[in-house]
Amino acid sequence: MTEPDYLRATRTSYDAMAVDYTDWIRGELAVKPLDRAMLAGFAELVLATGAGSVADVGCGPGRLTAHLHGLGLSVFGVDLSPQMIAVARRAYPGLRFEVGSMLALDVPDGALGGVVAWYSTIHIPQERLPDVLAEFHRVLAPGGHLLLAFQTGDGVSHWTQAAGHAISLEFHRRQPDHVADLLNQVGLVVRARLVREADDHDVYPEDTQQAFLLARKPADDARP
Repeated sequence: MTEPDYLRATRTSYDAMAVDYTDWIRGELAVKPLDRAMLAGFAELVLATGAGSVADVGCGPGRLTAHLHGLGLSVFGVDLSPQMIAVARRAYPGLRFEVGSMLALDVPDGALGGVVAWYSTIHIPQERLPDVLAEFHRVLAPGGHLLLAFQTGDGVSHWTQAAGHAISLEFHRRQPDHVADLLNQVGLVVRARLVREADDHDVYPEDTQQAFLLARKPADDARP
């Protein structure tokens, strides 16, 4: 099957800027306490279920994978970009990282206690987002949790330059209510949501609200 153009463009773009992006993003989580609070709540819920390991899908250079590991989770990272995975493996040699796509995770049905997609579904076209969410449902164990982070809004922006590199990346902004509806349609029940205002930090400025949705696969859901 021919690879979709958006996947090829996303991989090529992140491969090109892997090192510079890593240098820039390294301290971002440390200045965002509400983001860390959502991650901490997710980690506590997953640990309470004892349902299995966690996949950090779209892990990039592995910073979030390492943060989740520090919260006590058995976690591994998956990313479309081989260069991002190479950076993550060098930075965190004690953790597992693998190249893969969120559209077809190399994970058995119901094997995971949690999935985190932290600003990684933003490059998925709207028509394919239900497929991605259904894949998250497939790999989660009954009782497992999913945490999504994304920019709010409507429409798509296309970037051709970042970190001094020529790229071709589409960024899809979405309304939290719409994403929540899609989660419900694939069998994931939204348990919590946070929409915070844009941060005006001088290194990591934002121009839109940021959304965080926490969903759960029902404990009695035996569907793949």
